[in-house]
Amino acid sequence: MNEAFSWEAFNKMPLVGILRNMPPETLEEIAKCMIKAGISTMEITFNTPGALQSIREMVDKFGDKLNIGAGTICTLTEMHQALDAGAQFIVMPISDEDVINFCVIHKIPVFPGAFTPTEIYRSWQMGATMVKVFPANDLGPGYIKDVLAPLNEIKLMPTGGVTLENLGDFFKAGASGVGLGGGLVPKDLVKAKDWKGLEKLMSNFVRMYNKSTL
Repeated sequence: MNEAFSWEAFNKMPLVGILRNMPPETLEEIAKCMIKAGISTMEITFNTPGALQSIREMVDKFGDKLNIGAGTICTLTEMHQALDAGAQFIVMPISDEDVINFCVIHKIPVFPGAFTPTEIYRSWQMGATMVKVFPANDLGPGYIKDVLAPLNEIKLMPTGGVTLENLGDFFKAGASGVGLGGGLVPKDLVKAKDWKGLEKLMSNFVRMYNKSTL
């Protein structure tokens, strides 16, 4: 790995940009926009064509400025491949005990996916760094608040359906981080290669987060 996961950078801006099916040259431009806007954590999904090569290239170029991780990891084999490529953290849509155990032992940040309070609690018990509440589309900030009422020690990262409009509500509900896909990196801006527009949008997310913590 080029650089270790920077908790200082993540805690300052706990927004994870989720990038799926993006070619390397596009990832590089998005990474530059993230850095300029003040977002420090990028997740490249494992089911993206050429994901391993993309992770290697992003870590080589931006590993000292961004946390570069692998998402959509479901098996121990995929996890090892991602880590060998330089991934600095692991994100899953599910909770796989073997993956979590390995990451905990080797002090690699791991964000397993869970949905129900029972699943969330079990993932946390296994040692999850933060539990990715997925999909959060239909649940909304109210669900995060309700889960944290009795389980207030657990760190939750809602993913799916988080937008500029509801970002602040998720953090006010108690979220410790959020995963952002199309809301942060809209397809139309990427297709148009409107990098100034993308940087501006990302800056708006940063401002919204900062506003929610006042």
